[in-house]
Amino acid sequence: MFLLKRLVHDLVEKALDELGLSYHFEVEVPPEGFGDFSTNAALVGAKHAKRHPMELAEKIAEKLKDEDVFDSVEVARPGFINFRLSKKAYVDVLRQIIGNEAYPIRKSEPMKIQFEYGSANPTGPFTVGHGRQLVIGDVLSNVFKELGHNVTREMYINDAGRQINLLAKSLWVRYNQLLGSQDLEIPEDGYRGEYLIDIARKLLKEVGDVYKDRWDSETERFFKRYAVENILANMKEDLNSLECEFDVYFSETSLIEDGTVQKVLEFLREKGFIYEKDGAVWLKVSQFVEEDDKVLIKSDGSYTYFLTDIAYHFNKYQRGFHKVYDIWGSDHHGHIPRMIAAMRALGIEDGFFNVILHQFVTLKRGEEIVRMSTRAGEFVTLRQLVEEVGKDATRYFFAMIDPNTHMVFDLELAKARSMDNPVYYVQYAHARICSLFEQAKNKSIVFNKNSDLELLDDPAEFAVVRRLDLFEDTLHEVEKTLSPNKLTQYLEALAYDFHSFYTKCLVLDPDNPRLSNARLNLAYATLLVLKKGLSLLRVSAPERM
Repeated sequence: MFLLKRLVHDLVEKALDELGLSYHFEVEVPPEGFGDFSTNAALVGAKHAKRHPMELAEKIAEKLKDEDVFDSVEVARPGFINFRLSKKAYVDVLRQIIGNEAYPIRKSEPMKIQFEYGSANPTGPFTVGHGRQLVIGDVLSNVFKELGHNVTREMYINDAGRQINLLAKSLWVRYNQLLGSQDLEIPEDGYRGEYLIDIARKLLKEVGDVYKDRWDSETERFFKRYAVENILANMKEDLNSLECEFDVYFSETSLIEDGTVQKVLEFLREKGFIYEKDGAVWLKVSQFVEEDDKVLIKSDGSYTYFLTDIAYHFNKYQRGFHKVYDIWGSDHHGHIPRMIAAMRALGIEDGFFNVILHQFVTLKRGEEIVRMSTRAGEFVTLRQLVEEVGKDATRYFFAMIDPNTHMVFDLELAKARSMDNPVYYVQYAHARICSLFEQAKNKSIVFNKNSDLELLDDPAEFAVVRRLDLFEDTLHEVEKTLSPNKLTQYLEALAYDFHSFYTKCLVLDPDNPRLSNARLNLAYATLLVLKKGLSLLRVSAPERM
């Protein structure tokens, strides 16, 4: 692929080589008015060359001034080199995008990677917070796969432990209440959402009053299994509505049943990394990180979530992943140091275990904040959100905010069919291009791919080409920063450049069919990139709006 940024970098590197120099430098898009690209090669190389940055910049610029890629090469204080590209460079980029019928992406060094996200206690429906995590994980998985990695999408099902016990007892109480046992109360830390009443009604139809006023170990096992199975089935319906998919659903209980937990305990014990105190079993976390030691097995003999999570990541390592990325809510940040310590205790190299934290989501309706409390059963479910604003807006809005930033999800904006709505703005650019091709047929303007491109000459046209050329760079930036919002920002900038071009330049002029064809080619290249970018977000690219 003829990528302008990379080409500029290669030409600067060649100039440095001719000057007997070799070192790392950057090529960036400078602020408006300073050209198309800029490099700090002279600034970072001054000490290597033992020259003043301005002097070195002049030497580098002299080597580049005759390249037909550039219209101008200018030196600016304190040593930047700014480049304005030639029409030929722009046309070559456009020709290659159109000629490939898709935007070919330079692949990364391929790795076997796992993204684990959406993992939650199967104790109730997905909330909007889960939705943000699901979209972040899904978009990152799509981008990493596009860049050539072998990606596994995985959800960890926390189907063991105290929360599942509470869920089973809460469902049992709801079931018995339906049978008239109104004196029973849900446990203090139990689950009170309406969804459990629906599951209890379904259960009553299936088994009748078999478990009325009966609570024993067999009943508990049955209610655990029934609650988890039904909630998981509902979760999968939510995933379908959001167009999220997983390759693996991994059960926490399976780690206990297949002996992985015991194997990890034996390994840690042999290495001397665990000890007993106050009737509990502890991991020497403090031996590996600046953190207090943590309990693995409680004094009552039950396993902590920490222990099963260690076993889960040991299982991941055994499956041969080069890197795993866990996507967690920011309230889990305290779990990171202890997991790093556990990985080191198991002899797993640093860099294998990675965590992406995302901040909370607040829903806003007009000027009002929607109040939510998961345990009290007062919350907006992910399904309700998708039903209200649609799959496209839900996904786009969750992707467009940096994971490190608290998100205010504006429900009214998400539903608005206006250019203020970012997903509408981007989709409208795609629909506008489709409309152009319909109008061209009606005006008998023939579209010939990759011809007449040399007629393009307006700065607004070249602004679109320059943005198209940055698409690959954007995907690698998403990979580097683990931030899906880099992609939405790019698509909005591309839509802006195209809308500006459309406003300034007459695209369809029956009196000038060749220029019309050149501009249709520019629109077609934009269509390809918009469609590709939206597909990575799993957001539709409508032909009419």
